[in-house]
Amino acid sequence: MIQPTPSRAAALLALASPLLILLALVALLHRQPGDRVQVLPALAIGGGLLVTSWQVRHRRRRELLRALRDERHRVR
Repeated sequence: MIQPTPSRAAALLALASPLLILLALVALLHRQPGDRVQVLPALAIGGGLLVTSWQVRHRRRRELLRALRDERHRVR
């Protein structure tokens, strides 16, 4: 089996949660009203992954900005 490159693997992982949400929404539209509750775990997991990745990205950017500001003040 051919191993994906790290950048390709990262891109696939970045698309995983939006595609999970999309798949859950499509399944929600095609199920009978009584069976729609089965889609909720996929929606919750996909939404949770999106929120978690947003929070991690936001925290990293804030820490990077803080480090850059501290470094700029030290140089002067």
